[in-house]
Amino acid sequence: MRAAIALLVAFVASLTAAGADSDRPLRPVTSAWTVEIGSAHEADTYLSPLHYSGWHAGFNYERFQAMRFDPERWVMRLDIGAAVDRTDNPARNASMTGASLRDSWSMMRRFAIPAVSGLRVAAGGITELDAGALILSRNGNNPVSARAAWTVGLTAMATWSTRLGRLPVTLRYQPALPVIGAFFSPDYGELYYEISLGNHSNLAHCAWFGNRFAMSNLVTADLRFGATALRLGYSGRIISSKVNNIVTRSFTHALVIGVSGEWLSLSPVHTPTPETRIISAYY
Repeated sequence: MRAAIALLVAFVASLTAAGADSDRPLRPVTSAWTVEIGSAHEADTYLSPLHYSGWHAGFNYERFQAMRFDPERWVMRLDIGAAVDRTDNPARNASMTGASLRDSWSMMRRFAIPAVSGLRVAAGGITELDAGALILSRNGNNPVSARAAWTVGLTAMATWSTRLGRLPVTLRYQPALPVIGAFFSPDYGELYYEISLGNHSNLAHCAWFGNRFAMSNLVTADLRFGATALRLGYSGRIISSKVNNIVTRSFTHALVIGVSGEWLSLSPVHTPTPETRIISAYY
């Protein structure tokens, strides 16, 4: 008898869960794959007192989705990027190569602006991991300068969905500003060979506006041709630090081009109905 009652309770609970799933809104994923090409300007007094300028190229993946706990108000953004820079000194007789990887995740609260049709703004927090290295082969003892940082900061976003004739267009501006974190830097003139021997003191530093300033700006326009959109835009990134008598500067400006679109995956236990809401995180 007890076993029968337990089975009945489990069956009712499963029906209740299925009903809750059917009422849950659908949250499509907005993804974009882009490449960026532009200019790079580097300075790192660990390697050289000179400023280097050249070209910048990168590849980025971006993913938006409404949060499950409150999809109408909160959205998340994942941004992963890899970049390569090739710069020359003013005399053009030495070249410096840079490579970097970046991974950031942010969550933002959205606000509608009733006064402007199609305009939405969002603001929230962001955390980012950034790692890379500069290589100056002409240096004998110090040919490489490694860079690594983990930061927590602020981000915001403004999107405006409109039309260019009959073509739907979504414009977006998104800045990000790290506030606090930690970053790596050796002492001035300290060899990485010395670090490998066990000299690990004074390598990690608290990152704040006084010793490491960074900011990124992204402007995009999505020209929506059906389910897929052509993304065009501009990406600018600034990183400036001063610690252990080492000054670094990194500025990049790039044209962004790629494709974006929305994808929706359905669970076999979550059957949508005509009343099921679809909440987009971006468009």
